[in-house]
Amino acid sequence: MRAASRVLLRAKKRARGSNAAAEYGTVARPAQARAQGRKGPRMPQVQPRLILLGPQRNAITVAEELESLGAFGKVALITAGWQEREDDDGNLQTAIGHRGVNLYLHRRTDAVFTEDRELFAAHRKRQDQLRLLRDLYNVRLDAYISAAKALFHHSPHAAPLAYRTYAASTAQFAARMGDEADDAQDHEAMLAVLRDDAVRTLRELDTHHLKLIADIHDRFEAGVRPHERKVLREAREELGAIIDGCDAVAIAGGHVATLLGRMRLLDIASHLKDKPVIAWSAGAMVLTDRVVLFHDRPPEGPGNAEVLDIGLGMAPDVVALPHATKRLALDDMPRMAMLAQRFSPALCLALDPYARARWDGESWKLDSGTWCIDESGRLASKEVADQLDPNSWVKGATGVAGSIEQ
Repeated sequence: MRAASRVLLRAKKRARGSNAAAEYGTVARPAQARAQGRKGPRMPQVQPRLILLGPQRNAITVAEELESLGAFGKVALITAGWQEREDDDGNLQTAIGHRGVNLYLHRRTDAVFTEDRELFAAHRKRQDQLRLLRDLYNVRLDAYISAAKALFHHSPHAAPLAYRTYAASTAQFAARMGDEADDAQDHEAMLAVLRDDAVRTLRELDTHHLKLIADIHDRFEAGVRPHERKVLREAREELGAIIDGCDAVAIAGGHVATLLGRMRLLDIASHLKDKPVIAWSAGAMVLTDRVVLFHDRPPEGPGNAEVLDIGLGMAPDVVALPHATKRLALDDMPRMAMLAQRFSPALCLALDPYARARWDGESWKLDSGTWCIDESGRLASKEVADQLDPNSWVKGATGVAGSIEQ
């Protein structure tokens, strides 16, 4: 059902205030033009920050973010996730006043590979190893997720319609819990232990998978010694000089694996430490500690959230979830609780249109109308999520199921 998604989007628009339509038009008024018409002195210095945004396809808000940072000069653009279409940045350039300097990471990497075939061969070998590892990881993940989902939905209060196939009716399903209140409490206590164990098993699998990924990357670095390869070193230095001449960096979305691979090979993260960075969609995902792929309603496949790779680590302690209302079954609280608990203590950020999360170097600040998925499976603000009982979904899911049936 899409009702929960529509309600969430309406709530976000109201939370942004009555000026939301003007502020987030399809293409926002260029910040440079506003800056030229503004009275008063220009901000003397740009303060380094990191901002994660919701998708920008139909609501380009980058200009407002740059203005809030005082970044009125050049902006380095990273659109490598668009692959061969990375130069199709017209709408983005218009939004920021045509002051973007596209770094063309996809094109530059191809040029490096053309001149250094040994590096290209090593890169291809690493990608083959990562693909094989991902396939084997998913074999185990599918089994673990299936067991965990069964445990999280094993409750008369939380079982959604799709899971009633193994119980002829809610009454029969409730009978398995015992007729007496004490029996039900004992059953819930037992399930709580088993659910925790299922989550722990998923965490251990993810951790082990990330370790194996790190080993592959380490072997690649030790084998090809990227910093000693002339063509690659020159490309890195050139990019570093361009970024140094910009006030801020904007990272767009697209194909997350391509974007991450190109940024990692060209060592982009090392040049972003002292720059304000704005990222959205796949761009937000690659900046986290671990890149998580997710889709609860995929056209094919099991729809299991999976750890794809180690991220660049610039956005710590969060899991970026772009297009959350489209890709996640937000009305399935047990499933959302399992997701949030699996990646806890990282904050599961629902990066829908108009969302904004700011990292100041110490903590995350979520703007009004920006939500996270807490360990109870609810969408909530960060402050509310920190206070909720992780097991409250067991009782609270009754209302959710009722609203779905209506």
